[in-house]
Amino acid sequence: MTIVKGFMQMSGSIQGVSFYTLKGSDKVVMRTKGGATKNQIANSPKFEKTRRLNMEFGGCSKFGSKARKAFGGLHRIADYNVNPVLNGMGKNLMKLDTVSEIGRRNLKLSDNKDILEGFNFNRNYPFNTVVRISPQWVLDRDKLKATVTVPRINTDIDLLNIQKLPFFRLIVAIGTVSDLAYNETKKQYKPLVPDLHGASNSTTGEWFKTQSIVPEQTLTVEMNDSLVAEMTDDISVLLSMAIEFGNIGMTDEPVEVKYAGCGKVVAVG
Repeated sequence: MTIVKGFMQMSGSIQGVSFYTLKGSDKVVMRTKGGATKNQIANSPKFEKTRRLNMEFGGCSKFGSKARKAFGGLHRIADYNVNPVLNGMGKNLMKLDTVSEIGRRNLKLSDNKDILEGFNFNRNYPFNTVVRISPQWVLDRDKLKATVTVPRINTDIDLLNIQKLPFFRLIVAIGTVSDLAYNETKKQYKPLVPDLHGASNSTTGEWFKTQSIVPEQTLTVEMNDSLVAEMTDDISVLLSMAIEFGNIGMTDEPVEVKYAGCGKVVAVG
């Protein structure tokens, strides 16, 4: 992969060379086509290690996509593509398995929960730079329930309203991520608890004016009782929180503005 600098701004392909941009970057990426054939990669002994690494990449992708879903939809306010970062976290988790062979290494978030705690959905203005108060939370892992208490907010002091929008609201989400292991029968990585891999629920607070004093508020979020019954030690529980800014809509009611906000994973239990 090559980064194109200078005067060229293009997308598409020319003579076997593709040009494209990535979300969150204004750089143009150039990639040449070609390389080994699918048949060679699938069958040649020379590509045995490649096949094993590809197998692990599939497991990391399953981790990344479901971890994102466990954010309860709050990744929509991210100002960059969180998927590659989450996939990379999955790869780092696999490297911690020093017993299994490459291509069969387990991915156990449950043993390394701190890797996701504090994960920000935004790079330009992280959550703690925008929301300058300290919410308190209680995460009940056994009941898949969380309560977040937000202290009084003086918007002139406690909020960084970058776009000078008239409204804001707070959102909390609870989600679950399962550990993954290589399944010899299926010849692929599978979550140990499928129903809880990427499950989530969220609670959205009411709209407040961005020029006001907002009293202390409590937001509670919980998951379905049927999912609680499936909880095991192989599950990690994520509590995420976000702020979303809004404007006046066509019906004179507040509506969210795309990408106007930020969020983070505040706790992993």
